[in-house]
Amino acid sequence: MSKFQGFAQFYPFYLAEHQHRLCRRLHFIGSSLALALLSAAAWRAEPTLIFLALVSGYGCAWAGHYFYEHNRPATLKHPFYSFIGDWVMFKDMMIGKLTF
Repeated sequence: MSKFQGFAQFYPFYLAEHQHRLCRRLHFIGSSLALALLSAAAWRAEPTLIFLALVSGYGCAWAGHYFYEHNRPATLKHPFYSFIGDWVMFKDMMIGKLTF
């Protein structure tokens, strides 16, 4: 059972797990690569690229946690909220609400 009553309660926790700027940058890079690969998979009808999108997205993010945050990714305990949190954080970096 999640200790969070909803995403609004979870997101501040998620951001606290991503305080190091390089970790956030790796998340952004991984998400951007994933979007590009998913677009290419749709354009070329190549399902293998979907797998590469997952590997690049999670690989970059988890490297940021291992090398810079020194914590376990929130995905392991809160996969649904973490997936949403990653895209909200991506959007917040795109609009300048969070530093890149």
